[in-house]
Amino acid sequence: MNRHFCARKTAHVLGFAGLIPFVGLSLACWLVQRDWLPLLVSGQISYGVAILSFLGGVHWGAALLCSEISSSRTRLALLWGVTPSLIGVAAAQLLIGLGFAVMTAAFVAVYLIDKRLYAWYRLPDWLLVLRFRLTCVLVGALALTFIAVNLRS
Repeated sequence: MNRHFCARKTAHVLGFAGLIPFVGLSLACWLVQRDWLPLLVSGQISYGVAILSFLGGVHWGAALLCSEISSSRTRLALLWGVTPSLIGVAAAQLLIGLGFAVMTAAFVAVYLIDKRLYAWYRLPDWLLVLRFRLTCVLVGALALTFIAVNLRS
């Protein structure tokens, strides 16, 4: 595991920078003409699928690099690693309201499962704190987008 302070700082900066599309698209749903709403929602859902895929991929890297994890836990971690992207793709195929609900629930579930699995990999505690903060902002942005679409449509 990389223990450099630089890695921690970079992870924080890039993690919060990764929220820019979620927050920006959410704000835009409140500010632009209603005609733009379908495009903004599509962008946010698409970005959500990408981020869910990324969060799943973390488990592949961590499980394959962790020498202290059992083979059965490695299999479970790899299986879980593909699950968020599948949920995200499924959410993207649903009607907007249901899709947003599934995607929001997926981000919460991924965080809750990460809480348990990160301990298997012996990832640093600060990473889970960062993930919690990022998840809170992300879920808030999705909720605000959903509200904007329903109020402005």
